[in-house]
Amino acid sequence: MEMMVVLAIIGLIVALSFPSTIAGLENVRLAGGARSVAAFMNAAGNRAERRQEAVELTVSIKDNSVTMRTADAAFLKKLTLPPGIAVLAVWPALDEPTDEPRRFLLQPGGVPPRIGIEIANHRGARRIVRLDPITGVTQIEQPASL
Repeated sequence: MEMMVVLAIIGLIVALSFPSTIAGLENVRLAGGARSVAAFMNAAGNRAERRQEAVELTVSIKDNSVTMRTADAAFLKKLTLPPGIAVLAVWPALDEPTDEPRRFLLQPGGVPPRIGIEIANHRGARRIVRLDPITGVTQIEQPASL
């Protein structure tokens, strides 16, 4: 009888802690996705500077991916976000929304464009990865909840 009580208490604790554990894991996955996007954007800027060639950074909300390629298409690399993480928006916002991928050009020796990529998980937690045009370094922001 005592063993049944102990098992019932353990089952209750597990049942109560399961949702918060899952939410924590999803937030870790979101943070990892934001770091991947930031590293990818940094890699595009570094490639433009080190190879002295223009790099096009393409963000597709529909495909849930970020792609970098050189002007001659000799180099192509694609980052697909993990399951459960989606690209919500690309900043700066356009006057008229479109389903077409957004393209940004990183020029060697030039000022990097102001880019922001907003990603989210299905629970609504969001992160914005921004490329600072002054320093050329990416920053990850956690916007206020809606």
